[in-house]
Amino acid sequence: MKKYMVVSLALMFLVFFLPWLTAPSSGASLLPSDRSDPPIAAPNSENIPPSTDFSPAPEILPTGELDASVLITVLMGQEVVSMDLGSYLVGVVRAEMPASFSLEALKAQAVAARTYTLHKILCGGNANHPHADTCTDINCCKAYMDSPTAAAMWGDRSAEYEEKILRAVSDTDGECVLYDGVPVLAVFHSSSAGMTLNAQDVWSSSVPYLISVTSPENSETVPNFHSQVSFPVATLRALLQNALPAASLSGSSYNWFSGIRQLPNGTITSLQVGGVTLSGNAFRTLLGLRSACFTISFQDDTVVFSVTGYGHGVGMSQYGANVLAESGLTYREILAWYYTDTYVEQYTSPSLSA
Repeated sequence: MKKYMVVSLALMFLVFFLPWLTAPSSGASLLPSDRSDPPIAAPNSENIPPSTDFSPAPEILPTGELDASVLITVLMGQEVVSMDLGSYLVGVVRAEMPASFSLEALKAQAVAARTYTLHKILCGGNANHPHADTCTDINCCKAYMDSPTAAAMWGDRSAEYEEKILRAVSDTDGECVLYDGVPVLAVFHSSSAGMTLNAQDVWSSSVPYLISVTSPENSETVPNFHSQVSFPVATLRALLQNALPAASLSGSSYNWFSGIRQLPNGTITSLQVGGVTLSGNAFRTLLGLRSACFTISFQDDTVVFSVTGYGHGVGMSQYGANVLAESGLTYREILAWYYTDTYVEQYTSPSLSA
């Protein structure tokens, strides 16, 4: 157990702070990241008052006794609100997974989000917002959507979708993905290029349950599974030089990229940019690419990045989970597929109960 917690804490450091340390300086243009990614940048918490007076929860939902017994604090913008875990999870699932997905996929998402949230709390919380257990900043914790916003987005199907998400949370009341009896770091992403990635392929630290597995989604089941991002050479040079001052970017752009190391599915684990070595994930974050599975081509005065999939690629693939659900797998089977040697059970901790 002690060994597990040490590994878990080490990975949490890498997830939250290493990408921030390698991010471009403030002059660089950093495009939005995958909302299902782990944090890539620290939010500005300097204006958050060190107060323990929390506002009431914006909504209380019938999501199950165990979830209702866990009260958490959530940073929403500049305001800290208190709510029960179940109500928070409904807002997360609304935002993180399409409500049109199969119910079993939505259940898997609810369990993964619950597990991720409790894992962070049990590991000491988030230094970016020490006065709140979690937040709704997609660049830090998890996305969150309230019921009016969801209803406006869903239109005529809002009642159906809301009931579906409430059921996904309530039917899995208190359930977590466990390894050695402890909630795991249940990271997830949008879609994989045929396989998920080992944790060490992205964050340089291995985790026994975050290992590569096949994932069944493809261009027929994922919108924009293949995407392209193009940069004029001058624009790309300025962006890279600002982020990587030590990079040598003279001459043809064709010579800027070398030492490319790839996995069998095409995901780039590391490369050199003008002689500076970066991880594939750090590079894709720098350029706002949807994933680190990309190829580079050169067309006249333009550099084109052709990308497959969306997200960091570790843990559960959301679109893959939906394909598995539509093929007949239950949410427990889906979670066992993506989180190796884990199991799903209701989890209670005296330190988390109201």
